[in-house]
Amino acid sequence: MDRTPSIPKAALWIAGWLALMLIVTVAGREATRDLNVFQIMEVRTILGFFMLYPLIRLNGGFAAMKTSRPLQHIERNLVHYAAQLGWFFALTLIPLAQVVSIEFTMPIWTAILAASFLGERMTVWKTAAIVLGVVGVIVIVRPATGEINPGQMIALGAAVGFGISIAMMKSLTRTETTLTIIFWMQVIQAVVGFIPSLYVWIWPSAYAWGWMVVIAFCGTFSHYCMARAMLYADATVVVPMDFLRVPLTAAAGWLLYSERLDMFTVLGAALILTGNLLNLKAADPVPARVGT
Repeated sequence: MDRTPSIPKAALWIAGWLALMLIVTVAGREATRDLNVFQIMEVRTILGFFMLYPLIRLNGGFAAMKTSRPLQHIERNLVHYAAQLGWFFALTLIPLAQVVSIEFTMPIWTAILAASFLGERMTVWKTAAIVLGVVGVIVIVRPATGEINPGQMIALGAAVGFGISIAMMKSLTRTETTLTIIFWMQVIQAVVGFIPSLYVWIWPSAYAWGWMVVIAFCGTFSHYCMARAMLYADATVVVPMDFLRVPLTAAAGWLLYSERLDMFTVLGAALILTGNLLNLKAADPVPARVGT
């Protein structure tokens, strides 16, 4: 697999991630009208596995999915699954604005972990991109101030979990193929969520099934896009691009659900875009090769 660093290729794969995550957001809103989150996550994982199977066959079958790092796959996916649950649980305890604001501290944890454990350089430009991104998100969501409550701590824990998951994915890309990473994500999370999903299971309507198929496809291949992006750039370059998901989601909400797009959203989006442009423009023209 070509692992030559390339900012344009990383940006292209992140564009795929952003598009698919936007669709997941809309599909998730529709599916949760009828179904429990545990059930949605389990069906998404199982359907995603079957959608991934043709790629597995084309790339050597299950034999090619063998890994020399099973423990790292298990650790990464346990953290990722717990972070997802924490994020959804926080939505029931605190306002959405607070959840989103806290969630987007995730790149800070990713950057710190990548610099500490993966040997990535924390340059002034990367730091500036993260700072501008965080400020932009805060401007958009305008989180309420007040005492920290359990919901806020859970949301912060989820953000840290997502940061750990991304950093661990970056580590895995040094020795594992993108397909192997996604394969083990599907298998491990299907096993972890099986019993909880049975406990809350109800038979979905045709409407709910349709949205779960969309969630399965976009959820599976969004992670494929993220893992591919990690092949071509440092995590501290890739992750700040995800800040664009906030203004893009706000725009989708305005178009699909008539949610107001105000001046704060526009200003926040401008700050986020500026940070990402600075990060991309100032990236080393010939960065170190990814992997060994």
